[in-house]
Amino acid sequence: MKKLRCLVIEDEPLSQEVLARYIAGIPDLELAGICNDALPASGILRNSIVDLIFLDINLPVISGIRFLRSLSHPPMVIFTTAYPEFAVEGFEADAVDYLVKPFSFERFLKAVNKAFERASYLMSVNGLPAGEEKGNQGFIILRADKKVHKVNYSDILFLEATGDYVKVHTAAKTLLVHETFKDIEQQLPSGVFLRVHKSFIVPLGGISFIEGNRLNISGTSIPIGLVYREELMKALKKT
Repeated sequence: MKKLRCLVIEDEPLSQEVLARYIAGIPDLELAGICNDALPASGILRNSIVDLIFLDINLPVISGIRFLRSLSHPPMVIFTTAYPEFAVEGFEADAVDYLVKPFSFERFLKAVNKAFERASYLMSVNGLPAGEEKGNQGFIILRADKKVHKVNYSDILFLEATGDYVKVHTAAKTLLVHETFKDIEQQLPSGVFLRVHKSFIVPLGGISFIEGNRLNISGTSIPIGLVYREELMKALKKT
């Protein structure tokens, strides 16, 4: 997938700096511009490609929500605001996510991963760029070892919960991610990955065989929880 070009529409200089820094820290995001209010942003949207807007709700001339509703073909939007009471209205505008200031880089990553997932879905529906195989489509951005890692879905062998961390096992390496298992699960496409145990999530396409109450992925034996077995068997019948 190509980089997502981002436009920041934000009137607070400190928030602008934070967003610019966070965007620069993710390899597959590209900053297209920063605007203090919505009106200059209209020109950028008309004259250049923008895939994702980080949009403040409280802006000087027109609110972020009213501005979004004025666009005939809006890009994806992640709202940023200091007022959580606008969350419902924000999601009704089909926002990817809603960030309440001040937000951490980890929370920003979670929102961006939702945008990547939606972009992958839209690409699969509308057609893939030439030379890209559908099996390689999609990735997740993870923070581990003081680095930001882009991990393709197709490279993930399985995910394992361990204490306050999640081990993301790939053929090349294992990343130790300081995030909850539930948060990671919510960022993965449900049709591709499935929780098979309270401590394990696997890609359905990576399962080699099932024997008793365990499954095998690339030589690794993984337990199947009793409450997850029925859903696993139903999912495998659909693949």
